[in-house]
Amino acid sequence: MLEITQYILPIIGIVLLFVVIKLIFWILSLRRVVTTNEVHIVQSSKLTTSYGKDTNNGNTYYEWPSWIPIIGVTKIILPVSVFDLDLIDYEAYDKGRLPFRIDVKAFFRIADSNLAAQRVASFDELHKQLKAIVQGAVRTILASNEIEAIMQGRATFGEQFTHEVSSQLTNWGVVAVKNIELMDIRDSESSAVIHNIMEKKKSFIEMESRTEVAANMRAAQIAEIEAQRETDVKKQLALQQVGIQTANKDREVGIANEQSTQAIQEEQRVTKEKEMAVIKVAEVNQAEINKQVQLVKAEQDKQAGIIQAEGIKQRVTINAEGEKNKAVLDAEGLLESKKRESEGIALEGNARAEAEKAMQLAPVQAQIVLAKEIGENVGYQQYLITVEQIKANQVVGVEQAKALEKADIKIIANSGDASSGIAKLGDVISAKGGTSIGAMLEGLAQTETGKAVVDKITSKSSTVKTTKE
Repeated sequence: MLEITQYILPIIGIVLLFVVIKLIFWILSLRRVVTTNEVHIVQSSKLTTSYGKDTNNGNTYYEWPSWIPIIGVTKIILPVSVFDLDLIDYEAYDKGRLPFRIDVKAFFRIADSNLAAQRVASFDELHKQLKAIVQGAVRTILASNEIEAIMQGRATFGEQFTHEVSSQLTNWGVVAVKNIELMDIRDSESSAVIHNIMEKKKSFIEMESRTEVAANMRAAQIAEIEAQRETDVKKQLALQQVGIQTANKDREVGIANEQSTQAIQEEQRVTKEKEMAVIKVAEVNQAEINKQVQLVKAEQDKQAGIIQAEGIKQRVTINAEGEKNKAVLDAEGLLESKKRESEGIALEGNARAEAEKAMQLAPVQAQIVLAKEIGENVGYQQYLITVEQIKANQVVGVEQAKALEKADIKIIANSGDASSGIAKLGDVISAKGGTSIGAMLEGLAQTETGKAVVDKITSKSSTVKTTKE
């Protein structure tokens, strides 16, 4: 017993040492080190503790399994870095219930990890709830504004989105890092409202551009006319001064007044010519404008005629091609119909020939099969012989019955029943019956009584024969 104990104790010690080492390694495997961009919220039986950067609780802890009493814990991992949330292709409506789609992008950060851990069980669930909050804020704000205002004030609406969700984000321990951005707005599949608004803006800009160009051209023409008029006026003033000086110089001469009058008339004529030239330039410009308008209109009419002629030509070509294809298809269909009809007639003839051949060969084949079966089956042969004997006996029986109807014969059945006695009738008129009667008469002749009976029968037969003769 002592020797056994000496061997068992070392083994127990080794096992205990192995268990202790394994326990130490298992405890070390429960040690967790939190990364810099995460926070682990650990819930024990009494406390909720956050581990990670800037939590004042360190970056390491032991994750004891929750099934262990008192020290067992559960954890939730949340990011402390900025994370984004996207609403892509989100359906929204404006104040007038006009549908459109938007893309929204938001950036958030978890400010109170313990509060966030109380609200959700995982980061994915937090992400879904934040998305629902943003959707509700976006829907509420956009539904109270016109679509044109939404298109023109994206930055303003981003601020409104952020302000709308801020109070709700506080309840989840989350804050917005920057304003929520309205990235894009576009028409939904069944709407063209934004497209029409953009087209209206483009047409308005084009109208303003053309109006501005026309106003600039008119101002340029007016400036040219004004410059020309000032030039003419200055020329007239210069000529007038010259005329005045000439008139003053030649005042002493009798022709000074006449020269002055002629100079004035000449200047009036020149002025009139200048005015007419200006009017002519204006009329020429207007005519050139009208000419260009008529050329553009004529070119438009020409292009419209060409397009209409091309359309008629293509329509006629398509109709002709369709008629051609129809005729070809009708011909091919008729040819295929005739071909199939001839093939059907040939097949029907072959089928009828095969049917008649089969009908003619059927009795022969049946006789051949029957003969083969009879030759190989002895029992069947005996069956056929028995059937033929029955038929022959039936015919003989019928004829015997007909003969017995005319014969004066009495049958006395003294053994068995009437059926058995009647059944022996065949023996009376058969060869076997005749032999039996002869033997009977021979036996009767051997006795006196029998001999007397035989003699009586014989004598009666002779008398009957003589009488008949």
